Order: sequence, then C-alpha cells, then structure tokens
Amino acid sequence: MCFSAGASFVGGVIIAGFGVATVREVHKPAQLVFASIPLFFGVQQILEGCLWLTLPVSDYVNIQKITTYLFLIMAQVLWPVLIPISVLLMEKNKKRIMILRLLLGLGLSLSLYYGVCLLLFHVKPQIIGYHIEYNTDFPDSFAILAFLVYLVVTIAPLFVSGVKRTHLLGILMFISCLITVIFFTQYLISVWCFFAALISMVVFWILSDAKKEFNLKKLSLIGFNSAEVSQK
Repeated sequence: MCFSAGASFVGGVIIAGFGVATVREVHKPAQLVFASIPLFFGVQQILEGCLWLTLPVSDYVNIQKITTYLFLIMAQVLWPVLIPISVLLMEKNKKRIMILRLLLGLGLSLSLYYGVCLLLFHVKPQIIGYHIEYNTDFPDSFAILAFLVYLVVTIAPLFVSGVKRTHLLGILMFISCLITVIFFTQYLISVWCFFAALISMVVFWILSDAKKEFNLKKLSLIGFNSAEVSQK
C-alpha cells in the first residue's frame, strides 16, 4: 500500500480475509482462480508492508530484495496472466473464449518480458513521502508499449467476459488506473496495486451473487423434477 507500513499490513489482512471469504463462495471449480484475486492482492500488500519496514534499515538488504522482487513478480509477471486466465476458465461462449485466449497469449508474452527484465536489470525501491517508488532501468524503448499491453490484458478481459457484473470490475479498474496515471505517475506500480487491491473485493460480490443464482436454479430444477414425479 502506498501510505505506510501499518496501512499496508491492516489493508493486506482485511483484503486477504475477504479473499478467504470469496474462495468460500466458489460453487464451480472454474471460479477458483477468479476467487483467489482478493487473496492475491492481500498477500501483495503484506509484502509491501514488509518493504516499508525494511527499507529504512540497511541491515535488512536481503529481506528488502526478496520482498521487492516478490511484489514485482506478482504485479508484473503474474497479474497480466491471472486476469485473462481467471475469466477464460469461467467463460462458456465460444467467440468470447477465442478473444480471451488471444488476450491470455498477449499476457503471457508480457509476463515473459517483465520476467526477463527482472532477471537482467536492476530494481531499487525507495520511500518518498508517503509512497514507495520502484526505480528500474528497464528498456525505455519498450516502456510505453509494455504499459499499454499491460492495461489491455488486465482490464479488457473483464469487458469481454460474459460473467455477470465483471464489467463493473473492469470499469473500476480502468478508473483507478486513470486516477493513478494522472495524480501518482511516479508511484504507478505501488498506488495502482493499492487501488486494485481495494477494488478486488468486488469479486466477492460477483461470486456471491452468482452463487445465489446457481442455488435458485438448483432449487427450481429440484422443484420441477419433484412435480414431474408427483404427476407420474
């Protein structure tokens, strides 16, 4: 989180708690990856909380490196794949599935690019005011293109999806990104991850609503079958 260690830990624990509750709302195996999104962000915020505590202390250099790279692996390597694959697994429409597969392929390519960058180039986090800035020397020539692809693969799948209310999650993600780019450009990774973490709690609402509809359909089918048996 982009304010303090305490805020990161408290936010991370609350969001992770929502994550556990969200996983419990799963009623189909295909929903499990999508349900894990809040838990994913909860862990990520806790990692950044550890970074807040260790950055001012030079004796904890190794812990700083571990938490920095774990945070960035989650943000730049896993997240571009997590969104498209989580939506793809739940999708039933063939045309939508084709589009989502293309977005997943694009996300995998981006994840590979960021993975190579994390291996070959340097990352130096630093606290500036109430934010953590992740300074990298990744190639400037690909920076804008990589960011645009990142936006596409992490937001577009939510609009392509036929799952009810995922569009709302997409709209909130887009608005939060826009706010971050305009007001917190220098701290883009940290701040947008914070917004995304809060927004990810919408996943609980989406799945709990889907579970209610599933149970209602199940009850109606049981009632219909019972009526058929009684007629016979």
